[in-house]
Amino acid sequence: MSPELTTALALCRDLPSPPGVALRIIELAQDPETDIATAADVIALDMALSARMLRIANSPLYASRRRIENLGQALTMLGLNATLQLALGFSVARALRDGFPAGDSHEKTWRRSILCALAARFLGSACGVRRSEELMLAGLLQDIGILAMLQLQPEPYCDLVASARSNEELLAREQALLQCNHAAIGAQIAEQWNLPRYLVDAIATSEPPRQPQDTFQHCVALSGCVADIWLHDDADACRAEALRKVHEELQLDSARLDQILAQISQLLPDIGALFDTPVPSPARVLHLIEHASELVALRNLRELQDASLAQQRANEFEARAHRLSEQAHLDALTGVLNRRQLETVLEQEFTRAIRQNSPLSIAFIDLDDFKKINDVHGHLTGDQVLRAFAGRLQELLRGSDIVARFGGEEFIVLLPGTAEAAAVDVVRRVLANTSNTVMADVDGAPIHVTFSAGVATHGAYERFDNVQALLKAADDALYRSKDLGRNRVIARVPEPQPAAR
Repeated sequence: MSPELTTALALCRDLPSPPGVALRIIELAQDPETDIATAADVIALDMALSARMLRIANSPLYASRRRIENLGQALTMLGLNATLQLALGFSVARALRDGFPAGDSHEKTWRRSILCALAARFLGSACGVRRSEELMLAGLLQDIGILAMLQLQPEPYCDLVASARSNEELLAREQALLQCNHAAIGAQIAEQWNLPRYLVDAIATSEPPRQPQDTFQHCVALSGCVADIWLHDDADACRAEALRKVHEELQLDSARLDQILAQISQLLPDIGALFDTPVPSPARVLHLIEHASELVALRNLRELQDASLAQQRANEFEARAHRLSEQAHLDALTGVLNRRQLETVLEQEFTRAIRQNSPLSIAFIDLDDFKKINDVHGHLTGDQVLRAFAGRLQELLRGSDIVARFGGEEFIVLLPGTAEAAAVDVVRRVLANTSNTVMADVDGAPIHVTFSAGVATHGAYERFDNVQALLKAADDALYRSKDLGRNRVIARVPEPQPAAR
């Protein structure tokens, strides 16, 4: 890059800078002490960003058994790393979109960026790179150098982009005009914005002469040739070139590439909508994907007993295991949070309650005489009752409340921002409703259940040193409820204080 261009990039006041929320997210992404509660507080400051995080949590990219109703649920489901990377992508992308005027070259660049984001993600997944969100973000931002040059030198560079018939031709013309290419320019801007180092390096190595150093960078660099299948007039030639490159650099075969193309095509409408940039799939691309699916089906029929089918099944099991690992925070039987994830969420909500000086109530619930159901009707019926109860419990609670299975027939309900009296009323209404609900039917005989519950609140009149003390207080209240005859909800009673002398 020439010294003149370096200086121009450093001093140009027309180039957009990340807004305040984006700058804070960039800081959080590089802080090893960041937690999900802090990230949630920052994201909540930007309503548009919060809405996008909620939409992506409910998108096919993150399939959930239960619809996500609020930001807290969305971020808990996504996890800290995905939350930071996706929020960073949305906020930086908006800064770039808002900072540049609309135009054909800008829209073309954004369509390519969205395609690259999906292509990088699925290439990485095919190669076993477990950094889906980082790959998407690197793919999305790898062409920010093009956007910068469209703003810095609109007249010559816009004509250059519009007239280039391929990415290779664009790179050659950039070298002639600028003595560098958009990847080098984008990497410098990423450094100026203090984006994470992996993004700076991925952008810098996305185009020659810099070479990718690891599989992650290879996936980002190759995402462009996959995106060209949608953008170029000759989709067949672009697919052939993409297959050659991904086979040489990632050892992926034709069937795996076609699967990646199908995944991209399936998610394009949703991801395009999230970034307000529709990316249609040309008829020829859809035909290629359909034809590839037919070939796979025929090959499966012909090679049912072949080793290739065993390999295909192994790939399917790997993908399934990956999906299961993403859902490892859920209880396998009931679909609510499991105990391990409960511990994480408890700490987060307790920390938030202290920081915001707001109440946090916990209800400890134990189904009454559940052992009798297992003894009389069997464990399968008992499992059916647990599933039905957990589902009914979720339906009756508010969207901000959190349900987890503590173990066996014991459940925990977190009621953030809820004082003790209100929490007791909520749980009592749940008890009244569930006790009248049929949880299972055995030979025409309905099974009903009741529960005992104890409620404790960190709030106005009682404050706990840690979340374990709060949980024990709710557990103590539960045992009082059972001692008093069960089928009731008991509030925590504070320990008597010694009289003042």
